[in-house]
Amino acid sequence: MLVYPQLSSGALAQFPILKRRRQRTVVNTLADFTSIKLADPPGEITAWELKYVGLSNSEALALQQFFTATEGSLTVFTFLDPTANLLSWTEQLTNAVWALDPFLSIVAGVADPAGGTSGWQISNSGAAPQTISQTLSAPGAYVYCLSVYGKSSQPAQVTLLCGTASVVCTLDTSWNRLVLTGSGDPTAQSVVFGIQVPPGATVDIFGLQVEPQAAASVYKPSETGGVYENASFRDDVFLLTSTDVNRNSATVNIIHANSL
Repeated sequence: MLVYPQLSSGALAQFPILKRRRQRTVVNTLADFTSIKLADPPGEITAWELKYVGLSNSEALALQQFFTATEGSLTVFTFLDPTANLLSWTEQLTNAVWALDPFLSIVAGVADPAGGTSGWQISNSGAAPQTISQTLSAPGAYVYCLSVYGKSSQPAQVTLLCGTASVVCTLDTSWNRLVLTGSGDPTAQSVVFGIQVPPGATVDIFGLQVEPQAAASVYKPSETGGVYENASFRDDVFLLTSTDVNRNSATVNIIHANSL
């Protein structure tokens, strides 16, 4: 599995990042000149322009070797969108992408810290810890940041799970953002992210987010997630400029077409 590399800092890109999404509409013009318009999701194309400055020689070499491995635009690879929440359906925890242990019950419509009602109440009626999780087709060796807002009307703890890393967090009656940075099995091609609730506990959560970096950014609701498994380089030439000792710059253009 070819995966676009992270930098040594754990970040995948540098700001500014330019992201464009082009959507297609199919228009059928009838004999009476009326028309029927339908969205055409397979025709959607997403493009990123990543500008790098101050790259170390080892970081520049990693990008160059990856470009060589893909033979430019010939071979597709997995790209984790640095501007997106990698999880899908973060506002609908009842969606099939979420795996719930059998003794967990969830209720929607809880007041959230953003002033809306997109929070969720999770209760564990079992005698053992229970988990809600989502598995991403993403490289285990990457650095990830899992974040979520949580609170509880009674003293409670939850465990955040990020690949092979975990942390126990204490909740109180106010919303607090819980954060865990970690990685998975370096040889694995998928990573599990989730929240484990102890027996008998009831907690409120909001804003589950996973990002391919070491720290959390502002919460971004997500339906489709940010893992693009068939991305490719737009160009067949990789230009790398040496600007100083152990300092390099480059611009990388990546595209993803839903039809591929």
